[in-house]
Amino acid sequence: MTETELKSAEDMVAEADTGARQAGAFATRLIFWLCVTWSVFQLYIASKVPGIVAQATGINDFANIVAQARYVHLAFALALATLAFPIFGHRHKIPLYDWALLVAGVSACLYLVVFRFEIADRPGLWTTTDIVMSAIGMGVLLVAVFRSLGLPLVIIGSLFLALAFFGGYSSWIGSITNYGGASFSKAMGHYWMQTEGVFGVALGVSTTMIFLFVLFGALLEKAGGGNWFIKVAIALLGALRGGPAKAAVLSSMMTGMISGSSIANTVTTGTFTIPLMKRIGFSPEKAGAVEVASSTNGQLTPPVMGAAAFLMVEYVNIPYIEVVKHAFLPAVISYIALLYIVHLESLKLGLQGLKKPGRHIGVVMIMVLFLTGFLGMAVITFAVVSFRAMLEPMMPGATVYPALVLLGAAYIALTYMASRFPDIEVDDPNAKAVSAPRLTPTFLGGAYYALPIFVLVWNLMVRTEHLDRLSPALSAFWATIAMVVVSMTHRPLKAFFRGEHHMVEEAREGVRDFISGLESGARNMIGIGVATGAAGIIVGTISLTGAHQIIGQVIEVISGGNLIILLLLVAVLSLILGMGLPTTANYIVVSSLMAPVIVSVGAQSGLIVPLIAVHMFVFYFGILADDTPPVGLAAYAAAAISRGDPIKTGLVGFSYDIRTALLPFMFIFNTDLLLINVGPVKAVFVFFVSLIAMLLFAAATQGYFIAKSRKWETAVILLIVFTLFRPGYWLNQWQDQYTEVTGPAAITALGDLPVGTPARLQVSAPDFDTGIVGTTTVVLTPEAEGSGEERLQAAGLAVMENDGILQLDEPFPGTPFFDILANDYDFYGDEPAQIASVAIENDRMPKEIFFIPAFILLLLIVALQSRRATQPAF
Repeated sequence: MTETELKSAEDMVAEADTGARQAGAFATRLIFWLCVTWSVFQLYIASKVPGIVAQATGINDFANIVAQARYVHLAFALALATLAFPIFGHRHKIPLYDWALLVAGVSACLYLVVFRFEIADRPGLWTTTDIVMSAIGMGVLLVAVFRSLGLPLVIIGSLFLALAFFGGYSSWIGSITNYGGASFSKAMGHYWMQTEGVFGVALGVSTTMIFLFVLFGALLEKAGGGNWFIKVAIALLGALRGGPAKAAVLSSMMTGMISGSSIANTVTTGTFTIPLMKRIGFSPEKAGAVEVASSTNGQLTPPVMGAAAFLMVEYVNIPYIEVVKHAFLPAVISYIALLYIVHLESLKLGLQGLKKPGRHIGVVMIMVLFLTGFLGMAVITFAVVSFRAMLEPMMPGATVYPALVLLGAAYIALTYMASRFPDIEVDDPNAKAVSAPRLTPTFLGGAYYALPIFVLVWNLMVRTEHLDRLSPALSAFWATIAMVVVSMTHRPLKAFFRGEHHMVEEAREGVRDFISGLESGARNMIGIGVATGAAGIIVGTISLTGAHQIIGQVIEVISGGNLIILLLLVAVLSLILGMGLPTTANYIVVSSLMAPVIVSVGAQSGLIVPLIAVHMFVFYFGILADDTPPVGLAAYAAAAISRGDPIKTGLVGFSYDIRTALLPFMFIFNTDLLLINVGPVKAVFVFFVSLIAMLLFAAATQGYFIAKSRKWETAVILLIVFTLFRPGYWLNQWQDQYTEVTGPAAITALGDLPVGTPARLQVSAPDFDTGIVGTTTVVLTPEAEGSGEERLQAAGLAVMENDGILQLDEPFPGTPFFDILANDYDFYGDEPAQIASVAIENDRMPKEIFFIPAFILLLLIVALQSRRATQPAF
């Protein structure tokens, strides 16, 4: 790749993610120091320092700033967006109007800090100054979004503002939502002066969690960890058939786990891997598409998921560890399937891998190495847990200190080991002779980079009798501190162990890496900061107007109650809404608008799925927008490196990602994929069956399995895939899933249910706004023994039998069904609300029995294609 191409790709990242302003020395220094200050401020509020300083000085403002942090957070984001992202082509100067916007935006944010006590004394009674500052803040925010993210989010936010201001004039909207309109004063106060809009949950999560994870990733990258990921991936997979493409998949996954941007991920790893893929025979479009598909999927991979994981904690209201558990299996299956797609492409093109010195590592050995790595981490974790448990009686609550000594000893040992090998340099992918490096010196030459990641995962995941998991924010803080130590000390330590005499210069380089990481982390957060603020406009409008009901009714009418059409519509709308948005804003938008539609409209058609499955569904399709033409920004970044056509790159990337588009439909209908109510043994079984199904689906979409597939063979493979992913469909054709009972018999059936066994209640009631009788389905799971009436009463449902009809009173406030039923249905109209039927699941044969004919068909396909194979399958 030429220097011009690299500059073009880096410029695209700057324009899309970090800011492309180059306005002279003063502006550069100002932006730099603002970035560093922002990062230091975020570390400060995440630590215990504010409380310690407040206690030592008696000045409570040192501690109070933590409560006001989201206002300061947005002030930094607005200031940097205004300075770093030019508008109207002013790239080489900062015009006067930008300075005015900077002062106005920062003042509007800090107004809420300076006058917080006065504002608290008059909640809802906004003064003229309040409204003026709110209007200024909203205006500067939308301009900042346009600068840093382009028009898509500005258009969406403006449409929702228009709905808030003018929706009350529409009788159609009023009949759906009961919304009568809002005055300018009420709307501005709602959006800016309280935590219902811009300064809501999303910006709060950005302030407390997302920034730290992005900063952690930036420090790791600047210290050399990103290059280590790439080199290890090349060393491990580069010599295999199509090796550079497989290495691109693995390195993008590792980088994507801690990256908040698919575009930056594409350029970071693609700079090296795309030219290598072209060299071994991939076309520019296919080389770019592999990198794009790999990088966008990194946003779906725990523990960070493009920062969406932390928003899911708030929106779905489940612990972080549960989000990781549910997201893990689909992400792993998706990446393995992408590796297989790359392998099939290599087979079709007859490609080879890179040359490699030393012993060749085969597929079986790679699998053994991966398994050994996982087992090794498990053993280390168990050993540390046992060590701390042994010390707990002697030093209760203080075992973290000897654990830190162990961590320090491990770091010194790994750094010493790394000093025995040459430093891991960034290779030139355009060099005349490119070979895959040897695995052992490459891995050991940077293994110490894994320690901060281990700290992060430990704090997020490990919980024992004596140890509690830390919050995501604290986990990221301590991992970042560990990364700061590594960033500043690994260079001088290696120089010391090598007996070199330039330790001071190496220490200076470490400090430069650290400061550069602080700058990079803040720059990467500019778009996320303003995006989470702007996304608050959408969330605020929904709480003000009930806008999701409008979208729900439109989709309900178009789908006609058909579940598949409903899900397809939501998938397409999620793709459209996600175009041009960063991962975090993408998730906020699609989850706020589309998730309630699946929940409410689906329930009317009898589709009851866990809320996390719904959020994962819309998130997956929102993320696919990054490589979907015509807006797929990651595809444009990859095409800038590969010199391919960006539209073709996006189309090929999307064809690779069809496997990712299949998964959300599968885990809506088969929640086993999300490990919901699945034990360890069954989890392993589900993993292998789902993996086989996804690999077969990849083979079907590529038209190549062991040999080139015939059309009927592709059809049979797709039938096998469907059976493996959703065996319950065939069982439902044979045996009824539920027995429905009505009237008094339904109450008796509820009383006979074993504790913990769910029953589906179909509720019929007039719509609160239209009076039209509709139905919805809710799930009741008895938690204690009792009669049917007692169990309903425990869930907040009061039922009275009247001529065989189970009339239902309005659910009690605070009970599970109050929000589901009381907000949408009229319990006091002429038509009575009632429990129309109760459906209880039948005791049936296991659905997995249908795997047997599926695998028999698979063996038949294998036997037929093996005869036509012209080259080894691996």
